[in-house]
Amino acid sequence: MFSFPAHGRPPVARPFRLSPLARATCLRGLQALAAGGALGVVPMLQAAEAPAAAGPERDLPATVVTAVAPRSPLTLVTDPKAPRQPVPASDGADYLKTFPGFAVIRNGGSNGDPVLRGMFGSRLNILANGGQMLGACPGRMDAPTSYIAPETYDRLTVIKGPQSVLWGPMGSAGTVLFEREPERFGALGSRVDGSLLAGSDGRLDKRLDAAVGDPDGYLRFVGNHARADDYQDGHGDRVPSRWRKWNGDVALGWTPDPDTLVELSAGRGDGEARYAGRGMDGAQFQRESLGLRVERDNLGETLEKLEARLYYNYADHVMDNYSLRRPSGHGMMAGPMASNVDRRTLGGRLAATWRWDDLQLVAGVDGQANTHRKRMGMGEGTYDQVPWNKDAAFHTYGAFGELTWYAAERDRLIGGARLDRTAAKDYRPLSGSGMMARANPSADETRRDTLPGGFLRYEHDLLDYPATWYAGLGHTQRFPDYWELFSPEGSPGAANAFEGVAPEKTTQLDVGLQYQGEHLESWASLYAATVQDFILFDYTAGGAMGPSSVARNVDARTFGGEAGLAYHWDARWKSEASLAYAWGQNRSDGRALPQIPPLEARLGLTYVRDDWSAGALWRLVAAQHRVAEGQGNVVGQDFAGSAGFGVFALNGSYRLTRNLRLSAGVDNLLDKAYAEHLNLAGDAGFGYPAEVAQAIAEPGRTLWTKVDFSF
Repeated sequence: MFSFPAHGRPPVARPFRLSPLARATCLRGLQALAAGGALGVVPMLQAAEAPAAAGPERDLPATVVTAVAPRSPLTLVTDPKAPRQPVPASDGADYLKTFPGFAVIRNGGSNGDPVLRGMFGSRLNILANGGQMLGACPGRMDAPTSYIAPETYDRLTVIKGPQSVLWGPMGSAGTVLFEREPERFGALGSRVDGSLLAGSDGRLDKRLDAAVGDPDGYLRFVGNHARADDYQDGHGDRVPSRWRKWNGDVALGWTPDPDTLVELSAGRGDGEARYAGRGMDGAQFQRESLGLRVERDNLGETLEKLEARLYYNYADHVMDNYSLRRPSGHGMMAGPMASNVDRRTLGGRLAATWRWDDLQLVAGVDGQANTHRKRMGMGEGTYDQVPWNKDAAFHTYGAFGELTWYAAERDRLIGGARLDRTAAKDYRPLSGSGMMARANPSADETRRDTLPGGFLRYEHDLLDYPATWYAGLGHTQRFPDYWELFSPEGSPGAANAFEGVAPEKTTQLDVGLQYQGEHLESWASLYAATVQDFILFDYTAGGAMGPSSVARNVDARTFGGEAGLAYHWDARWKSEASLAYAWGQNRSDGRALPQIPPLEARLGLTYVRDDWSAGALWRLVAAQHRVAEGQGNVVGQDFAGSAGFGVFALNGSYRLTRNLRLSAGVDNLLDKAYAEHLNLAGDAGFGYPAEVAQAIAEPGRTLWTKVDFSF
């Protein structure tokens, strides 16, 4: 089933390596720990183990997480702060790829684009702290997940498939929620939670999460700063991939009684990243966020909860070819140039929960409006002297209801429906650029659609076994997003993609089984879908102007699934395994659907004894031969099949006290030279061959160590 041919040169065994910065950081960290122990820091943390009535306290587990099982049908819930292997994630996409069924369109060290079950972009509905953070780059260099630092959130929820209507227009692939929980203090007090990580190739992460409050309210700050240099692949070659990021968020909450919450939040962030697979790098990823959250529980005998949210997110993104590299001196990127794009998003949600004896209803309304602007400058530092041009505006308003019927002791029926009214306006006076620019035939035109969606799912707990099986059918109609309407150069049979691309319609069946016994936990989920008007990108060479793309609708089919099990051999040993497979067919063209990840398996073994833990993870990925060369999405396209590979990782952890944990790991222990199937081709400006597409290689052997503390 699996094949693991070596591609390129065979890997060369080399000793473990840490960059000088990482070595110095590790040494300083060990010195600080030793000094802290001498000065009484560790005894102070031990004293903090006593229960405190002032506020929440974090009991740090010893185990490094390598797999997460579903908590309920089609739903995964985990703590993003828990130590995880591979090396702790640089952004939201990097974190999601550790879940079975997820993959990432890779383009180097950070800011890849997440893919669930082979589905990409707005087919995956992603919310951070209740709002959408939409990127601005026409090529999704700043994917929404690139603005998310996972460890600054308290909970991550993944809902697979079109099986929820509560969180805006339904994601046909699924819904992802990065959430921060409100603080609750029993008396005047405070808490601090943080971590420090150092690793190979200059990796250095710092995170601090602190709160102070009393029963009437709280003030919380959460921030992080992370960086990494260009990494070395399995051959020892440097891959242009360095990045820097920082985020800072503050929340002020009012909790006059246990049933009331009013929270005002604000945040900023920025970063930079260079990409081996792009002609320009990300010189700025500036983020601004504002949010208001109001919740009231126990309002009456049937009205259980009322909640309201308002949010504002702003992304200001700069791409250039001179801040993090030198201009190529030839072709389109001969001289220095920069592009500045931004996007303002304003949205809100109002929902109420009613509860009767055997019924629960969540119903409400939501809405969002966003505008996109752009400008460009030739020469270093000239873009900010050019006036902004607004090119697009979107509005979406929806109403939803989701009902759960506890039909019997072991039977539940969950159903939901929503209706969205969506509009998009094209403000572009011209289409194309430079000498190829021409009058835009859809200038000042507005598209409007009313799009329904819904699902119905049955869940049954077995009588004789601790198991649940389920079956759900969902349907959603998705309005084309900014990247599908404004990024392509054209659309067959229409003036442009704005006029030619129709909404995508997905109908999907999800079935599965979950079992949780004394020693064995297992789960399996299968899906099959038909997609009418699937939005596909066709790429052509484009000559001197570079690759060009055309967006069109095709009919498609997809199916696949995920499965996993964990067996507790005794109180100390546990083994885990998971499997994920996705398949897609372009029925209109009679060929494979592009950008589908290959079959993947993960095998894990964990040993825990008192405050110690050790673990191993073996990731196996099959070769992918079902490709559609020259087709893909706005980020990537299929340019060749890919070889299979296997990478092995080890980790260990020691809980020094209840509030202090040290963990370490090595990823790609055998220094394997490999590349992911979902990938970008290396850019000629960094020395990659221009005539033959070459996938970007993944990091070689990577060491990391992390200290977590909480008190």
